[in-house]
Amino acid sequence: MNWNTLVAASFFAVLNVAAFSAHADVQAPSQTTSHGTHLDIKKVVSVVDNGGNCGIVDARLTYLDSSGTQKVLDYSKFAECGNQGG
Repeated sequence: MNWNTLVAASFFAVLNVAAFSAHADVQAPSQTTSHGTHLDIKKVVSVVDNGGNCGIVDARLTYLDSSGTQKVLDYSKFAECGNQGG
């Protein structure tokens, strides 16, 4: 194996690693749901909301379905207020 072949192989290896890393950061487009929609959730990755005030807030659920595909669900929920009920 000569020097040029080694350099070319290393260059393509670095490009493949960079492309794979960039692909891993891409999230699935979010979906919305309505009452009665069936969700195929095998594992919850994260749940975040915009919080801040009591009442209804927007939230985002990132999860893996039974086939291992990462999905994102946007929904509304009641905020978790620290001073509920007295």
